[in-house]
Amino acid sequence: MFFSFRLQKYKIILTFALKLKVNMRFPLYFIRNYPFSCLLFAAIWYLSFFTPPPTRLDDVAFIDKWVHMVMYGITCLVMWIEYLHRHTRPNYGKLFVWAWLMPILMSGLIELLQEYCTGGRRAGDWLDLAANAMGVSTAALIGLALLRYHARH
Repeated sequence: MFFSFRLQKYKIILTFALKLKVNMRFPLYFIRNYPFSCLLFAAIWYLSFFTPPPTRLDDVAFIDKWVHMVMYGITCLVMWIEYLHRHTRPNYGKLFVWAWLMPILMSGLIELLQEYCTGGRRAGDWLDLAANAMGVSTAALIGLALLRYHARH
């Protein structure tokens, strides 16, 4: 009976360890295959939570929205280019999820965290989310055009 109990406990721990090993492979795969995208996403997370110093550009109307659009657009465009570099045939489902939907969801998460977890230092803004979504969508359109060009040549 004692041996049976120990064996069941071992199987549970082994199953958990194997699932954890499989789950840990995905981030390493992503970092290895998309290093520039990962670096740019890390920069986005950093820039989203630090307090920027005042500049003369603060007087420009909607400058932060333009910065958001360009920042997410360039990051997602780099992700598309790295994808095209690694794959010969596109998987549109994965591209939709990882190169369009996930950056937008990440942007929404960042805006919520800015609003509720920074103690008033940063304010979440839904227009920032809209600007980020526009940047991601623009990058997706450019990425699809690059995909067609890449398929022809």
